[in-house]
Amino acid sequence: MTRQITVGGVAIGGGAPVTVQSMCTTPTRDVEATAAQIERLAAAGCDIVRVAVPDREAAQAIAAIKKRVSLPLVADIHFDYKLALASLDAGADKIRINPGNIGSREGVREVARACGERGVPIRIGVNGGSLEKGLLAKYGGAAPAALCESALTQAAMLEEFGFGAICISVKSSSVQDTVKAYRLVAAACDYPLHLGVTEAGTAFRGTVNSAVGIGALLLDGIGDTVRVSLTAEPEREVEAGLAILKAAGARAGGVRLVSCPTCGRTQIDLIALAQEVERRLAGVDRDITVAVMGCAVNGPGEAAAADFGVAGGRDEGLLFRKGQIVKKVPYASLADELMKLIWEK
Repeated sequence: MTRQITVGGVAIGGGAPVTVQSMCTTPTRDVEATAAQIERLAAAGCDIVRVAVPDREAAQAIAAIKKRVSLPLVADIHFDYKLALASLDAGADKIRINPGNIGSREGVREVARACGERGVPIRIGVNGGSLEKGLLAKYGGAAPAALCESALTQAAMLEEFGFGAICISVKSSSVQDTVKAYRLVAAACDYPLHLGVTEAGTAFRGTVNSAVGIGALLLDGIGDTVRVSLTAEPEREVEAGLAILKAAGARAGGVRLVSCPTCGRTQIDLIALAQEVERRLAGVDRDITVAVMGCAVNGPGEAAAADFGVAGGRDEGLLFRKGQIVKKVPYASLADELMKLIWEK
């Protein structure tokens, strides 16, 4: 089991539930826009949010943002350690530093001292695209071992300064290298691990890459918090992250939708029906399984095993509740009647 850190009251590691993170796409200096986006992320299920800190104005804006939002804030620091200090003064709940560009040993010492005084953890965020030149030369590129060495070397430095509230990420745009790097780190230390495939891609491709990489690690028992990096609105990152956690069994509760892929036996527009049911279930906060099935092969069995279900027939479908047939409904009314059934109790 990994050690535990706390980010603004949210526990990471040490057996705590795996959390979902995202990062704002707004300029941090724009307090109104950033706070509004953070609240949308909170509504989507996000647990922790990161903001970019490219300059002092952005660092100082953290104070005003914190007054308007409910999520812990992570300050994303590159190149200038003094921006980490300014972010801490403004109330940042966690600092992310990149060993590839954070600068001098003395600067890191100052950040460790200030974080230690405030009880604020540090994430060592290693990326394949910004690795130290010496490690690139040693390993002939951003190999998994290079990512691992970068993170553990920075962690050892922080420990030398008496600081141990550390979280580690070792991200690559290569899914395979990402998984290998995390496995190396997990075998070498007990720091909580922040999982993610960096620059994963667009909403579709990035979700696939992240699901494979993050999912493989979660199924290995590796990982304490996740961020799905998408070229998309950050709410999509949260949606994907939650779905990955549920699929891997790392997040319990919520609606589980089971739907079949359709085939030549299907005699209703199952794709449209499943999409409509999924849309309506988006706002349902209940621990239930809902099955939307197209024909008599697996339909009755899956629908019967679910809390609520539909098994399609010829332009109609059977509604199920807890394994029992409730009634037969015309196709046009299936979505409405299913939702009525779900909301009855």
